[in-house]
Amino acid sequence: MRTVRQLLGAKTPDLFAVAPDAPVIDAIRLMALKGIGAVLVMDGARLAGILSERDYARKIVLEGRSSKDTPVSAIMTTEVVTVGPDHGVPDCMQIVTRNRIRHLPVVEGGSVVGMISIGDLVAAVIEDQQHELDQLQRYIAG
Repeated sequence: MRTVRQLLGAKTPDLFAVAPDAPVIDAIRLMALKGIGAVLVMDGARLAGILSERDYARKIVLEGRSSKDTPVSAIMTTEVVTVGPDHGVPDCMQIVTRNRIRHLPVVEGGSVVGMISIGDLVAAVIEDQQHELDQLQRYIAG
């Protein structure tokens, strides 16, 4: 069973974050530029929240707010579900499914050390299943 630490080892170490007082438009631009669906909201070194495309759609678009005039802190998710580097992939799949979320910040020793997405988790499960299938086929073939 792979761990979050192993997933992070295979990813670029870049973390993308905005400040709570940044305008929402800056966060959306960053997500578009980097091709990501969520950014961390950091108040200095402290994880203050997470802002996802879902937050934007539900709290800006549907409520008719202005992306330029609304601070990230007004629409971010503040109850952030996090995992540690030693969490296993199956545990993380249960967490994202149960909480209906797509991104998990990884926290170690009180600091954010990475972020994994449901796409990272699904890819890991597929790779592990393919590896197991290959082993079973080799065993059957002798």
